[in-house]
Amino acid sequence: MPLASLVLVAAAGLVAQLVDGGLGMGFGITSTTLLIMFAGLGPAQASAAVHAAELGTTVVSGVSHWRFGNVDWSVVLPLSLPGAVASFVGATFLSHLPLDRARPLTALVLAAIGLHLMWRFSRGQLERVVKDVPHTKVFLGGLGIFGGFVDATGGGGWGPITSSTLLAAGRIEPRRVVGTVTTAEFLVTLAATAGFVIGMWDELIPNLLMIAALLSGGVVAAPLAAWLVTKFNPVVLGGIVGTLIVFLNLPVALYASGAVAWVLRAIIAVAGIALGYKGFKNYRKRQPYSKTVAPS
Repeated sequence: MPLASLVLVAAAGLVAQLVDGGLGMGFGITSTTLLIMFAGLGPAQASAAVHAAELGTTVVSGVSHWRFGNVDWSVVLPLSLPGAVASFVGATFLSHLPLDRARPLTALVLAAIGLHLMWRFSRGQLERVVKDVPHTKVFLGGLGIFGGFVDATGGGGWGPITSSTLLAAGRIEPRRVVGTVTTAEFLVTLAATAGFVIGMWDELIPNLLMIAALLSGGVVAAPLAAWLVTKFNPVVLGGIVGTLIVFLNLPVALYASGAVAWVLRAIIAVAGIALGYKGFKNYRKRQPYSKTVAPS
């Protein structure tokens, strides 16, 4: 791969990790989308490269969140162990799926995640009232299984699914949701990478430089992102990320091409701007979260 392309991949990794570390989501779906669209990789190759790079970024990001007190360790293993099993299964499944079937399927998963992000951040709500009621292991295990499988087959999705669900439940402070989900992601990423190594080792070797470039950009950004999540609440950024993912993937998922694809992208862009503005206004109206004790 030319040096200029490697620099762009590293820059993509840096931006993706800033988003991921600040929102608890974004590295996988952002990087996978960019590698499929602009680096010419197939869905399985892109997902494998991203997960291999995430082995490094999740370690650095997890340690950074731990140092800033953003991790709820009682949630990490009950969430990550079932997620790791499902992620391994998903990676193995994607590795054996023909390219002509894998690309629209991956685009559909990514577009669905992007639509969810657009809707979620249009509400302008990240802070929630926190109740001192722990999650059950059954709930965390089921959430981990679903998030892990989607993450491996879509090249991302662990953060959008698990972070959004835990935030909606309102039992953990938002900054600790982000740190906990990011820390738990290491085992999920490790399992997915193992599945891809078993299923497509020969196709991973030519992409080692790309993986290293993604990793270098993500590692540089991880400590900064962990610090930023303690300082601000990036609602608008989340909406932008969701819109971009839908913009790039929905036409592929719907087999749209030519003028039809660009009309669809124009509609997505307008909708993204409108929802982003709505989210910003809603966010301005909301008060910061307060910690309360659930009634007995």
